[in-house]
Amino acid sequence: MTAFALDPEDVAWCAELRTLTAAQLRPLAEKGEPGRINRPLVAALGELGLLRRLFPEGGTVRALDLCLLRESLAQECTEAETALALQGLGAYPVLQSGTDAQRARWLPEVTAGRAVAAFALSEPGAGSDAAALTLAAEPDRTGAGDGWRLTGEKCWISNAPEADFATVFARTGEAPGARGVTAFLVPADRPGLSGEHLDMLSPHPIGTLVLDGVPVTRADVLGAPGHGFGVAMRTLNLFRPSVGAFAVGMARAALDAALAHAATRTAFGGPLKDLQSVSHRLADLATRIEAARLLVYAAAAAYDAGAPDIAKRAAMAKLLATETAQEAVDAAVQIHGARALRRGHLLEHLYREVRAPRIYEGATEVQRTIIARELYR
Repeated sequence: MTAFALDPEDVAWCAELRTLTAAQLRPLAEKGEPGRINRPLVAALGELGLLRRLFPEGGTVRALDLCLLRESLAQECTEAETALALQGLGAYPVLQSGTDAQRARWLPEVTAGRAVAAFALSEPGAGSDAAALTLAAEPDRTGAGDGWRLTGEKCWISNAPEADFATVFARTGEAPGARGVTAFLVPADRPGLSGEHLDMLSPHPIGTLVLDGVPVTRADVLGAPGHGFGVAMRTLNLFRPSVGAFAVGMARAALDAALAHAATRTAFGGPLKDLQSVSHRLADLATRIEAARLLVYAAAAAYDAGAPDIAKRAAMAKLLATETAQEAVDAAVQIHGARALRRGHLLEHLYREVRAPRIYEGATEVQRTIIARELYR
């Protein structure tokens, strides 16, 4: 397999996955409450073995497999895609940096879809500049002296505040900036932990976490004290190309809808597809989506091969794919006209979904900064 052509087995698996998603996952997603964790949907992801693909025994998922999963799910059901991706984002620090005890306690539950994970990095004043986080981990003088008390707020956290545990990044102060951050595994039942839901444009669950002296010990540390920023970046480097895959899946769904509508909708004496302004727009979109898809696959293949320039490749993939998806959904809405703006229409749903990936896990502007920095390295 090269970075630019999938094996026949991968192509068949993606088609199978799309069929499975439409038949079994989409009905569960439609019964869920927007902005809340859909636990039956998460459980189905576990029962169908899809979460196991994220956490294979004896190793980590191939970045390309993660991209194929997310793209295929997104084409048929964005809620299913997001539920799977958030499980991976929240729990991958445990797989990559956790102790044997932490892995044994949580990974089987996550893989089965019984426990929901959250990745708590962003704060009200520290989003794209993750090294600027201020949530404090103060030494706990009340216990055996090997712990901390976490005090502060996390914001824009997917699956918060309902998640069963969160990977929380706090400042333990070994050094300034990124070097003074530690990652902690914090179960939801810890005293002093609360939060609230945020009513967002996109329908997936997002909220805040408020930590009021939440107790943690060295047994809760992921990795080593002062090395939490590396825990975060290793997770994001794996998941960043797959955000592009999510975007490509949405873009392809929008293009498919536009193609079908342009073939059947008549105006000015014939189908819309016979109007050059429409057909050329569709041709341009198809070309851009294919370019984005191949760039995503190439970045994933580079990650799997251990390429030294993965930061640049991943940033390019996320940048092009998310910007292209926004363009594709907007164009599909324009081709459909007013019907696409009606609540419940596929494109109305995609229009709300497609905006967020240009911001989270590194906004478009951050990706351009990464690319430019790597060009001059």
